[in-house]
Amino acid sequence: MAFTGNFMCTSFKVQLMTATHNFTNGTGNTFKLAMYDNNASFTAATTAYTATNEVAASGSYSAGGGALTNVTPTSSGTTAFTDFADLSFTSATITAYGAMIYNDSAAGDPSVCILDFGGAKTSTSGTFTIVFPTADASNAIIRIA
Repeated sequence: MAFTGNFMCTSFKVQLMTATHNFTNGTGNTFKLAMYDNNASFTAATTAYTATNEVAASGSYSAGGGALTNVTPTSSGTTAFTDFADLSFTSATITAYGAMIYNDSAAGDPSVCILDFGGAKTSTSGTFTIVFPTADASNAIIRIA
């Protein structure tokens, strides 16, 4: 299996310091989630979206993935976090092993994080849904403690 864990990309951490990413709901950047087959190989050193080894377009899934709906950043205690609404692709035949969230609004489509599905996840002429964890300081998909 080429996916070997979940990573917040190192380049993303640096880009936070240069204001490359704006997660504000409605006025911020457009973030997308692209899904990949088992030949994809990503680590924390991944810097940008790539179409190499992306799953084929099917149903409502198209090249580049789907646009995410941002949940406006907030904090709890000393942890800042943001999240996204669940994302579904309908009428899709997909087998994916992982995904990348990236900033489609910024030059070069910089990567945010890599998500390892822990094995093949499949839909056959059905709905493929990405369910994000609870938006809180312990579980949100993007957290800075």
